Amino acid sequence: MKWLKRVPLPSLRIFEAAGRTCSFVQAASELDLSASAVSHAIRKLEVSSGVSLFIRSTRHTALTPEGKVLLEHVQRGFEEMARGFTLVTDEGSVPLRVHSAPTFASQWLVPRIAGFMQQYPHIDLSISASTEYATFEDNDFDLDIVYSPTAPTQHVSTPLCIEEVTPMCSPAVAERICHSRDLYSQLLIQNDGQGIQWKGWFAANALPMPTSFALAFDRSSISISAAVDGLGVIVESDLLAARELAEGRLVRPLRELTTCVRIVGHHLVHPWRCRQPEAVQHFKNWLFRELQT
Repeated sequence: MKWLKRVPLPSLRIFEAAGRTCSFVQAASELDLSASAVSHAIRKLEVSSGVSLFIRSTRHTALTPEGKVLLEHVQRGFEEMARGFTLVTDEGSVPLRVHSAPTFASQWLVPRIAGFMQQYPHIDLSISASTEYATFEDNDFDLDIVYSPTAPTQHVSTPLCIEEVTPMCSPAVAERICHSRDLYSQLLIQNDGQGIQWKGWFAANALPMPTSFALAFDRSSISISAAVDGLGVIVESDLLAARELAEGRLVRPLRELTTCVRIVGHHLVHPWRCRQPEAVQHFKNWLFRELQT
């Protein structure tokens, strides 16, 4: 192990980037080096250690079994160093960056996030929302809550829960709905950004599709707000409308009389190797506890 004392930290950083991407060119771009500099550093590391780390060909670069083992430990070492610097420079605070589908963030996550902050005051949480999936390539995010029937498979993906999609409206509008046929005389609100729309619900209940809609939106949060204001009837997930249902601002007049469409709409996604594994686990535990209440 005497050779280890002669290995400079930059060489390990180059090895980590090359091993993670399996590309000397991508590693060079990431580290602002030339591809030849990366190749030279890897070769020097192999000579110093006496171990072949990469299988090289004209079209492909891959880690050897020994290289895979070393990469795992080098990445773990960098994570531990990052955690140590976080502890000594931020007085013990741990950053956790969460990306989320916009409606889930505004309708479900943010109204409950105070509970997470109270339980884990040492975690500095930041939340971003967009319809794009987090790639985790640049460590921009630690977790992603995606809205998709099938979440990306290259990362750890856990379904949140089974959601029930059924017609919802304000209590005042519900007074005019006693049967599924009453929907045809109501103002129906379409949500163009939703996986299960009115077409899917009417089909599940073997009912003909209405010829038109009163309004159409591209976000569930807007559709839910419109229904709360009495503008019409929406077909929506009980997960996204949980707060409005609990507070009585929305009701489900046909839930016991018709077929609810059940879906797994949201998934929690994170890389196999997390930058902040303890914080990620804390967030996952909290999230699933909240979903069960």
